[in-house]
Amino acid sequence: MALKLYFAADNSEVSGPGQFANAVIFTLRADQNEVGQGVRLYAEANSGFKVADVVVSLVSATGPATTEQWSFAPDNNGSPATWQDWGAPLELGTVGAGSGGRVYFWVRARASDTESAGNDDTVLIKAEGVAGPA
Repeated sequence: MALKLYFAADNSEVSGPGQFANAVIFTLRADQNEVGQGVRLYAEANSGFKVADVVVSLVSATGPATTEQWSFAPDNNGSPATWQDWGAPLELGTVGAGSGGRVYFWVRARASDTESAGNDDTVLIKAEGVAGPA
C-alpha cells in the first residue's frame, strides 16, 4: 500500500480494517443529535511514491453502514474548511512522501436520535488514488 492515513495530533497511523487499536473514534449522544468535533488527519505516500487523484471516502466495513453520519472537510491552515455533505467523498489531489507531501483533512461524525445506542464500527475511511514513482 503506497498511501496511509495518520492522526495529525501525534503522527500515529490510523488503524486499518478490522483493527481498532488506533481507530478514529467519536463518543456521541444519540439522544441529543450530537455532532462530534472534527479530527484532523493527513494522507501520506510511502517513501519513493506519489499518489495522484487521491479521494477519501466512507465505505461499509461489513454490510449496512452509517456512512451518511460522517463528513469530511479540507484543511485550512489547521482548521476545517467547508464541510462536505454527510457521506460525501473528499478529493485530496496529489499526495507525496514525507512531511512535504502530506495532505491534511478533517473528519467528523454525528449521532441521531433515530439510531440505537451502541458501538458502531461499520464505517471505514478509504483513501485511494493512482500511485507512481516520486
